[in-house]
Amino acid sequence: MRIFKWLSTVMASAITVLSGGLAFAAQPTPWQMGFQPAASPVMERVDGFHDFLLVVITLISVFVLALMIYVFIKFNAKANPTPSRTTHNTTIEVLWTVIPIIILVVIAVPSFKLMYYSDRAVDPDMTLKVVGNQFFWTYEYPDNDDLTFDAILVDDADLKDGDLRLLTTDNAVVLPIDTTIRLLMTANDVIHAWAVPAFGVKMDAVPGRLNETWFRIDKEGTYYGQCSELCGSNHGFMPIMVKAVSKDEFAAWVEKAKKEFAGNTDPDPTRVASIGVRAE
Repeated sequence: MRIFKWLSTVMASAITVLSGGLAFAAQPTPWQMGFQPAASPVMERVDGFHDFLLVVITLISVFVLALMIYVFIKFNAKANPTPSRTTHNTTIEVLWTVIPIIILVVIAVPSFKLMYYSDRAVDPDMTLKVVGNQFFWTYEYPDNDDLTFDAILVDDADLKDGDLRLLTTDNAVVLPIDTTIRLLMTANDVIHAWAVPAFGVKMDAVPGRLNETWFRIDKEGTYYGQCSELCGSNHGFMPIMVKAVSKDEFAAWVEKAKKEFAGNTDPDPTRVASIGVRAE
């Protein structure tokens, strides 16, 4: 498992170097073969579980391949002209029943532990509420005087140097690092899914239901995600952009944001209408 983690680290470092050291913490990259670098304890455990499963399925594949090669060589017509007519073998039947059960149990135990660990926050430091809309996100900060704003895709024509197409929003979700964040999620219209790979978060936002999970960001930077539930014709234009900053920077941003978004609870209809222009 350590060798896989080491390889993942080397690949992530190589990508950063080849990209010229761009100022981002986690984003999709060309020819990416693995997960984005983990930025939360949950994602670190997901990485570990993935590496464990990779070892398990590799061992199973090698065993099955070796068994098939043995059968081809040992029991072909030339090497075994008089085949056995055995129809039952108690030992083999017990083994091919018990061994898969043991494998499934070995996989299930860490799987259930990970599910339990990622389910709910223990003593969260703050709460972020996410509301899915067709086709943008609304963010609420209940612990900061119910600060509320919308995050809408930035059109291609408005992108600045360093902005990512289809991933940059007009307003980024600003969050502090080293803070246990409880994430509450719902939707106003259809089912959406708020997914940020670096945080190990992918949860449905369901109308009339409040789902909950949590994450804790380890390092500063900009993290990207997208809606991961087919929510309509403009499903591909609901990006997520999170800026992780220090606690002092977050406090300063909150005071600034309260003034910027004061009384601004409805999105600009012209901005919302422009979201699907590229799809046409």
